[in-house]
Amino acid sequence: MKKNKLLVSTLAIIFSSMVLAPTSGIKVFADTADINVSVDSTSDKQAISPYIYGTNQDFSNAKVTARRIGGNRSTGYNWENNASNAGTDYKNESDNYWLTLYDVPKDQSDVPASTYTTFHDKSLAMGVPYTLATVQAGGYVAADKDGTTVTDPAPSSRWKKVAFNKNGPLSLTPDTTDDTVYMDEFVNSLVNKYGSASGKTGIKGYSLDNEPALWPTTHPLIHPNKTTCAEVLDKDTELSKTVKKVDPAAETFGPALYGFAAFSNFQSAPDWDSVKGSYQWFIDYYLDNMKKNSDAAGKRLLDVLDLHWYPEAKGGGQRITTSDTSNVDCNKARMQAPRSLWDSTYVEDSWIGQWNKWALPLVPKVKASIDKYNPGTKLSFSEYNYGGENHISGGIAQADALGAFGKTGVYFASYWECENNNNNYVQSAFNLYNNYDGNNSKYGDTNIKCDTSDINNSSTYASLTSNNGKRMDLIVMNKNYTDAINFNFNVNSSEKYTSGDVWGFDSNSSNITKRDSISSISGNKFTYKIPALTAVHIVLNADSKKGDLNGDGTVNGRDLMLLRQYLAGKTSDVDLSAADINNDGVVNGKDLMELVKLISQQ
Repeated sequence: MKKNKLLVSTLAIIFSSMVLAPTSGIKVFADTADINVSVDSTSDKQAISPYIYGTNQDFSNAKVTARRIGGNRSTGYNWENNASNAGTDYKNESDNYWLTLYDVPKDQSDVPASTYTTFHDKSLAMGVPYTLATVQAGGYVAADKDGTTVTDPAPSSRWKKVAFNKNGPLSLTPDTTDDTVYMDEFVNSLVNKYGSASGKTGIKGYSLDNEPALWPTTHPLIHPNKTTCAEVLDKDTELSKTVKKVDPAAETFGPALYGFAAFSNFQSAPDWDSVKGSYQWFIDYYLDNMKKNSDAAGKRLLDVLDLHWYPEAKGGGQRITTSDTSNVDCNKARMQAPRSLWDSTYVEDSWIGQWNKWALPLVPKVKASIDKYNPGTKLSFSEYNYGGENHISGGIAQADALGAFGKTGVYFASYWECENNNNNYVQSAFNLYNNYDGNNSKYGDTNIKCDTSDINNSSTYASLTSNNGKRMDLIVMNKNYTDAINFNFNVNSSEKYTSGDVWGFDSNSSNITKRDSISSISGNKFTYKIPALTAVHIVLNADSKKGDLNGDGTVNGRDLMLLRQYLAGKTSDVDLSAADINNDGVVNGKDLMELVKLISQQ
C-alpha cells in the first residue's frame, strides 16, 4: 500500500512538471501495425568478418576496416613508373592521374610502386587492417604518363607487356627501359617494404586484375578481343602461383566479375558453350577448375571468390543505383534491394528477378556453388553500390547491406563511391556499425539469429561481442516511408538485459545522434518506437545494478526515495552508475521517470 502511494505521489509530481514544460518539439507519431522482433542468442552464431566494412574511395568522416586499390585503371597500371591508363572511362588516356588521386608526393612520382605504397601507408596510418591490392593480368600496361590519348593498340611504344614471372633475380629498381613489367618483381617490392601478409604491416590480399569480362569494353587497346573462360582461368591460375611464390601467406581474390552477366556466362564468352558442360553458371566452372588447378599445384590458388554487385533492381521504372532521389517508388525499392542478397521470399523487379530467379538470393546461391566445387573458398564483394548515397534510402540500404554481409558470412566487402564526396548517409551507415557514439564503439563480432515479423517495413540484425558477454547489439531499420512503428523485442538469452542505449540517423539528418534510452525491460522483452525512415543501433546491457541505488540487490521504493533525495540535494550517498538509468552520462529527472517505470513493471 505504501509502495502504491509513493508511486502515485511521484507520478503526480512528474506529470505536473511535464504539463508545465514547453511542448514544442514533441513529435506525435501516427499509429501503424507493430513489428515483432525475435532474437535468439543461441542460434545462427557465426563470426562476423572484420573486413566487410571496407571502401575503394576514402570517406571524410567514417571508420572503415578494409581498403582496396583497384577499378578499371588498375588493369593498365604500370608499377615501374606509376603510369596508368583510363581506358574508355576517359579517352584511353595514359597519365599520372593515380598519383594525384592517391596523393603521392611529387618527389615519389617516379619511385616504383609509390602509388601502391602511398595507399598502403595510409591504410596503416588509419589503423585499417586489410589492404587489397590489384595485380595486372590484362596483358599490357601504360608505358608513359604523358597525359595524352593513346590511339595505337598494344603492342606499341605506348604500352609495356605484362609478364608474371621474370625468371631471374628480382630487383627493387626495375629496368624501365625494357618492354616488360614483371608481376613477381612487383609483389616482391611490396613484400620487401612491408613484410609478408602474415605480419602486422604486410599487404593481406591481391586481386587478380579487375572485371576481365569487360576488358574489350573498358580497355579495347589492351585487350580488343572478347575474353574467354579458358583465358581468365589460365591467367588467374598462373598469376596466383606468382603471388604465392613471393608471399605464401597472401590471399588471392578472383576473378572480380563485374555483374550478373559475367556470373552467368562470362559475358557470353566465345568458349562458354564449349566449356559449360553441366555447370549452371560460369561461377561453377571457375570454382571447379581453380580447385583442380590448386590440387595439381599442391596449394590453394583461390582464397576468395570476388564479385561486384551493382543491383539491377528497379522502382518506379528507374534503376535503384541512380543518384536521383526524386522518385519515391525508386527510393522504396532501394531499401528493399539488399534482400536479394539473402531473402528467398523476395523477388526484385529486374531482369535478373524475372529471368534468373534460380540465382537469387545471391549469397546462398554462390555459397552453394563454393561448397560443391571449391569448399573453403571465402566470398567477397569488392565493389558494390545501392545508389541514393546522400539520401536516407541510400543510408538505410547501405546499413542493411552491411548487416546482410555479416549475417551471411561474407568475408570482404568494399563499397564503391559513385557520387564523389556526396555520400553522407552512406558514411553514417558505416559509422552505425563502427563508430556510432563518436568513441569508436563497434557492433559485435558474432552474428546471432534476429527475425522480424515484417521484412517489408523493417530490417533487423543482432550480434554479441566475444569479449563482453554483458552486451548485445541490435541494428534496426524502419523502412516505412511515413509511419513510426512500435518494435516489440523478445530476446532469448541466458543474460538478463536491464537497459539499452540507442543511437541512430533518420530522414531529417545523416548525423548519428543519441536517442531515448531503454529502461523498461522485463523478462528480456521491451517495446521501442522508431520513427519512419530511421536506422538505429541499440546496445542492450545486462547490468543488474541499474536502479539499485543503495546496493541492496533489489530495485524498489527505497531506491526511488533515495534518488529524489539526491536530486533535491539532500544526500550524495548514491551509486551514480546505478542512478544513470538511461545511460546519458548525467543523473536527473529523466532517470527518476525511468526508475518509476522500472519499479511499476515489477
